[in-house]
Amino acid sequence: MKKTKITINPTWTIVFWTFAISMAYAILRYNVIGPVPWKDLPFYILNKGNALSAFILLTINFSLGPLKKLGVRVPGRWMKSRKIMGIMGFLQVFIHVIMSFILLRPSIYGKFFAPDGTLTLFTGLNLIGGITAFIFLWIYNISFNMELRKDKELISFITSRNVTLFAIFMAGAHLFFMGIEGWLKPEGWHGGMPPISLVGFVFFMIGLVINLLGRADRE
Repeated sequence: MKKTKITINPTWTIVFWTFAISMAYAILRYNVIGPVPWKDLPFYILNKGNALSAFILLTINFSLGPLKKLGVRVPGRWMKSRKIMGIMGFLQVFIHVIMSFILLRPSIYGKFFAPDGTLTLFTGLNLIGGITAFIFLWIYNISFNMELRKDKELISFITSRNVTLFAIFMAGAHLFFMGIEGWLKPEGWHGGMPPISLVGFVFFMIGLVINLLGRADRE
C-alpha cells in the first residue's frame, strides 16, 4: 500500500517560535538582567515581546514575495503561509495598540512626556507612525474579504509598491522615534542587550531594503 506523504504547514511553527523568542528576549533583558519587577511580566513585558513578534512576522510576510523575485529560493510552503502570518501579525499589532494606550502614562513611560505632562515631539511622531501603519494593516486585511476582493482596482492600489513601502516606512518611523534616545546610550542597555525597538528597527531596515529592490514599480 502506497503511503501518502504528509506535508506539515510551517506557519504555526514560525508564529510560535517568533513569539517565544521575542518573549524570551524581553524577559531576559528587562526582568532577568534589567530592573523591571516580575509583577510587570503579564502586561508591560508581554506588550514588548508581543510587539517585537508582530513586527518580525509582518516583515517576513511582506518580504517573502520580493525575496523570491530577487532570485532567493523561498520554499513554496512559506509562500503559502504568508496569509496566516499576516493575519497573526495584524492581531498581535491590534493587541499591542490596545495595551500600549492602557500603559501610556507618565508613571510608566516618563520619557514620552514633557515636564508639563504633554507629549514630547518624538512621542507625537512615534504615535503618528504607529497609527498610520496600523490603519494600513487594517485596510490591507479587510480588503481581502469576499466583497472587496472583487474590486481589482482597490486591491491593486492597496498592494501597490508605493503604498506598501509607505506603510513599512511609517512602521519604521514608529520604532525610530520611540527608541532613538535610548539607542544612542548603549551604556544604559541592560546587560549590553539592545532595546527591543532597536531589534525591531534592524528587521525593518532589512525588510525595507528587500522590498525596495524586489518590488516592481508596477506592483
